[in-house]
Amino acid sequence: MTATTLEKVRPELVRGRGGGGPASTRTVVAYGFWIFILSDITMFSALFAAYAVLSDRTAGGPTASEVINLRHVFIETMCLLASSYTCGLGALSAERRQPDRYLVYSVLTFVLGAAFLLIEIADFADMARMGAGPSRSAFLSAFWALVGMHGAHVTSGLLWLVYMVAQVLAKGLLPHVLRRQLCFSLFWHALDIIWVGVLTVVYLMGAR
Repeated sequence: MTATTLEKVRPELVRGRGGGGPASTRTVVAYGFWIFILSDITMFSALFAAYAVLSDRTAGGPTASEVINLRHVFIETMCLLASSYTCGLGALSAERRQPDRYLVYSVLTFVLGAAFLLIEIADFADMARMGAGPSRSAFLSAFWALVGMHGAHVTSGLLWLVYMVAQVLAKGLLPHVLRRQLCFSLFWHALDIIWVGVLTVVYLMGAR
């Protein structure tokens, strides 16, 4: 049986299982971005490991319980979790071609993410004033590196969100814009997952 005849009789054997052909661009982009997120999580895993090793190396300086403000941490956590929810609603609105709703949820996501970031910056400023900078001890170096790296990712996420809103305003919800929105949603939700680890390992265990 020739390839041409085989294609007429069993096209799925020639073009791939189910005859669907190559994966869509959206699937390829999402898969590639998942690889990026996993590499980012690997980096954070190294920072978590360093913090676990150095958490008791205070060199006579402030300990975790002395620099942690659990009230602020609670507010930060609520802001970030709520921003993940509004981000998800924004992604659904984009998929349903509802640009007005998408813009509203994007603004809410930005405001909540910015509130998280401002509280974190205020806490870092208070730590610096009390002499708990990253050079004070190995513990504080690990603390600033881990928490600060997460904050840097939130900052980059907020800048990305501004860019996405500008894209929607300028071009509308075109397929390539939706692919970028999908990547942003994956990134923002990954930041929430990492924050849960920071909350548990750094703040809750440190305050104890």
